[in-house]
Amino acid sequence: MKKEILEVFDNSYPERDYTIEIVNPEFTSVCPKTGLPDFGTITIRYVPDKTCIELKSLKYYFLEFRNAGIFYENVTNRILDDLAGLLKPRSMTVVTEWKARGGITETITVEYKAS
Repeated sequence: MKKEILEVFDNSYPERDYTIEIVNPEFTSVCPKTGLPDFGTITIRYVPDKTCIELKSLKYYFLEFRNAGIFYENVTNRILDDLAGLLKPRSMTVVTEWKARGGITETITVEYKAS
């Protein structure tokens, strides 16, 4: 996945704490064991500091996962690492909710807090 695709813009209200929530209900990747598609919903919540994520670039970043063989846990942690590393938000949570495969669903939640 090319995190270089991601773009930011200046936060016009850096003195204020507010939460941005982004939901992608059509996220796809590929199971690295079976090669079958995985479908999930990605929810990102963050309190920005100096910058915010530009949504079109985030959409193209998500598309990079479409043909990638990657486990759910790795998808979730990779998104957090890439976005938190770029934005340096005050806090960020990434939740991935995966559609049933073999009758089992999975939800992964990871968090970042600035120190």
